[in-house]
Amino acid sequence: MADPIEESAAAQATAVAQEDPNKLTNAKILSKLQELFGEASFTDVEEPYGLLTATTTRERIHDIIQTLASEQELKMHFLTTMCGIHYPENEGQELGMIYHLHSLVNNVRLRLKIFFPIADPVVPTLTDVYATANWMEREAYDFYGIIFQGHPNLIRILNVEDMDYHPMRREYPLEDGTREDKTDLFFGR
Repeated sequence: MADPIEESAAAQATAVAQEDPNKLTNAKILSKLQELFGEASFTDVEEPYGLLTATTTRERIHDIIQTLASEQELKMHFLTTMCGIHYPENEGQELGMIYHLHSLVNNVRLRLKIFFPIADPVVPTLTDVYATANWMEREAYDFYGIIFQGHPNLIRILNVEDMDYHPMRREYPLEDGTREDKTDLFFGR
């Protein structure tokens, strides 16, 4: 005799898959990730706009992405994007990196995030896994000051080399408070 709870769960999974096939695909990918790396390796798992997104640590990111690039079932052979992020209000995790991986064979995408303190902006390079990481890491270094340990040529890519700051960090006010030409009493300024 079949278990009614299992039948109900199977029926619910089928209904979800028919409603949104991405949810079933994402559940399979998440299951495979947890099988390969353990459930504790990923936090803040969500699916904004159907894109599976998980947060991990910078100590694990290289191993995870290297395994995903060579793993035969998921086939995440393409690094579409990696970019820096800065959240100054997150004390101890002000800086971060976002990695978008894509399996062209399975037409599946995965977004991984890592966060770390602004005082220690060192992350392992992915240039040994994906050649496309070279320029994207240089851009993140240039704009956010993230240092990629092991990068073959980590220099500024778009800004002048003698800049002593990183322009995408939110370290400056959006408006100049000393400007007098923006005083407008009708709009609450």
